[in-house]
Amino acid sequence: MVVLNEMSRYHLALEALRRAPRRPAGASALEERCHAMLTRHHAYVCEHLEDMPEVRDWSLAKAE
Repeated sequence: MVVLNEMSRYHLALEALRRAPRRPAGASALEERCHAMLTRHHAYVCEHLEDMPEVRDWSLAKAE
């Protein structure tokens, strides 16, 4: 479970924002969205004992 291991795209986005030398526009909104998704995911895992489909089935799009 990538979220429980703190290796999800949400964790990576939060870490990138934390390490950014300057705070980019929209950073607060992105942080709120990431934290909301992590909270939602935690509740889903407690009920279903597996990652949410949007986490489990996600893959990075192939570059063209």
